[in-house]
Amino acid sequence: MSPTDRPRTEPRPGLRHVPRPLRDYALLADGERGALTGPEGDVVWLCVPGWDGPAVFSELIGGAGAFTVRPESSWKVSGGAYDEGSLIWTARWTMPDAVVECREALAAPAQPHRVVLLRRLRAVTGAARMAVRLAVHGEYGSAPAPVLRQAGEGLWEGSRGPLRVRLSGLAEARAAPDGELSALVRIARGGVCDLVLEVGDGPLGEPVEAESAWRRTEGFWAGAVPSCEGLTASRDVRQAYAVLTGLTSPRTGAMVAAATTSLPERADADRDYDYRYAWLRDQCYAGQAVAVHGPHPLTDAAVRVATERVLADGPGLRPAYRTDGSPVPAEQRLPLCGYPGAADRVGNRAGSQFQLDTFGEVLELLAVAARDDRLPEDGVRAAAVAGKALEEYWDRPDAGMWELEPAWWTHSRLAAVTGLRAAAREIGGPDADRWSALAETILRAARRRCLHSSGRWQRSATDTGPDAALLRPLASPYWPGPRTVAAATREAVARELAEDGFLYRFRQGDGPLGELEGAFLMGGFQMASACLADGRPAEAGRWFERTRTAVGQAGLFAEEYDVRNRQLRGNLPQAFVHALLLESAVRLDRATG
Repeated sequence: MSPTDRPRTEPRPGLRHVPRPLRDYALLADGERGALTGPEGDVVWLCVPGWDGPAVFSELIGGAGAFTVRPESSWKVSGGAYDEGSLIWTARWTMPDAVVECREALAAPAQPHRVVLLRRLRAVTGAARMAVRLAVHGEYGSAPAPVLRQAGEGLWEGSRGPLRVRLSGLAEARAAPDGELSALVRIARGGVCDLVLEVGDGPLGEPVEAESAWRRTEGFWAGAVPSCEGLTASRDVRQAYAVLTGLTSPRTGAMVAAATTSLPERADADRDYDYRYAWLRDQCYAGQAVAVHGPHPLTDAAVRVATERVLADGPGLRPAYRTDGSPVPAEQRLPLCGYPGAADRVGNRAGSQFQLDTFGEVLELLAVAARDDRLPEDGVRAAAVAGKALEEYWDRPDAGMWELEPAWWTHSRLAAVTGLRAAAREIGGPDADRWSALAETILRAARRRCLHSSGRWQRSATDTGPDAALLRPLASPYWPGPRTVAAATREAVARELAEDGFLYRFRQGDGPLGELEGAFLMGGFQMASACLADGRPAEAGRWFERTRTAVGQAGLFAEEYDVRNRQLRGNLPQAFVHALLLESAVRLDRATG
């Protein structure tokens, strides 16, 4: 019986991690996979070898496996911060007689089959006694841990099946029969202790030397994130760059939507999903957002991925893929209790949907690259394929941005219009006139079917309500106008879908906003850009600053925000929220500077 065939269970006996609110976690990532670390020094989420591989640390969602390094004393206050413009995290604990720090990162540049977790302990004041616990369990905790044995001074190694584990820097430890390794590390005042954990699905090679790994990792982040000096919220913008870089595979260029699976959008509502895959729409958003600031490898990676996928799949383009370009697996449940309020699942049904707007977003991304003279010849060919697909399928019902039942969604048509107009203007060539004509055809049909009697756009041909998704195409520089309709749509969205300065996607039923889901954080930043497009910088600033408050202690944004309980909801961190923060910050700075 496979793990996904078994019924869900309660947490296994001896589970050490106590779940925390999502705002308390920090992300470590190297582009090939990500880890979540909590305020108690516990790394409780990590998949090997890649993003959607089976977790070896899964205590976050009720499985087994974690790597904990924390002060022995329970009387302490925890905190932490990133090195600016990086995903190098320093946890800090203040106790009555000591202050201790643990600097940690996934070593970069990344290796595809071996993750290296660096942890550097330092006693800032006083002497420190640090408790260390390592338990590596494959297959989301269902596989027994490799038994670790001492293989040299401070060196522990073990394996089980293809899984290989090595820990360096721990001179004395107790290895339990169940594979768990534990130790008490004493550090004198001002002293430093380096722990290096290597986990892979094959031979690990030579042990990693801590100091050189730290230098390479610091150099990687210094070269990946621009300074952003002088920008509005420059520190947050640099953090957005770091998050997007950490979620983007250096091998394939694909960017995952989030680092996690099964973190609930709403407790006990069966609204938890696996976001460890690359949504083309999300990556197009990120590529366009970064391009607003200036040329950067993140935009080039988005262009590369979009081009490869369109040329490979043509009109059969999927909305989401694994980072190697293969299909997203079908959705399955895991036999775990889950993060509180959620059921664990892997895979995602969206991978097989038809989402028309993806073609429009691909075209706009390719057009932006062409505008900046960064579109390769393959990208020109991909634009022709995407345009042909829109020509054939623009009138077909689709699942839309929100991945709902197929309908004639307005946003999908307007995204197609802006994408076609962008391609006609920036890419040009023999297809330009046909793209322009097709954009006008789609726009006329949308006006006939989806223009509300009040003079604004409605959700679909049959749903007359407003939709926050409409803000995106209406704020595009390639939107044909008129601005009166765009302004009326923006005002209706703000009037009917906002609560306490935060924006929801659309109304669900007759109940109050927030009853079924949280505020959608990307929507708040999109609203800021829409206000700027309508010449309202002060209003844009208010939306930007209010949305920016819905952030965790580490500066990470999830997909949604529970306004009334002031909690992050959904998978963490959500790439497109960070991308839209970056974009709206740059646009706001230019509008007000």
